[in-house]
Amino acid sequence: MKTGRRRHSVHACTCALCEYHPYSAVAEQHRAINRVLTTLDERNRRRFVGLLALQWGRGGVQRLIEITGLSRNTISRGREELQHPSRAPTGGIRRPGGGRHRVEKKYPTS
Repeated sequence: MKTGRRRHSVHACTCALCEYHPYSAVAEQHRAINRVLTTLDERNRRRFVGLLALQWGRGGVQRLIEITGLSRNTISRGREELQHPSRAPTGGIRRPGGGRHRVEKKYPTS
């Protein structure tokens, strides 16, 4: 039975420290952040990264873009949801069947 959740691949951090010292403690921390992100759904992923951006302060969004590969808008949206919970959307997770249809479904074979 399918659960409908797609497993994301682990993003490889592109920061200079991870490229020059791939076995450092910081590189391991970046890999751990990306492993956690693969287990989260869309809403919790942006909230988790938004929390990290708030904790890291100035420059945190840019660092998280390099570490996670998420867009600036996603990180900023997660940060805003945490700072102003009353304005956070109640949804945020796509419904099953949403998005682009498969090519096989569009053009079935005769």
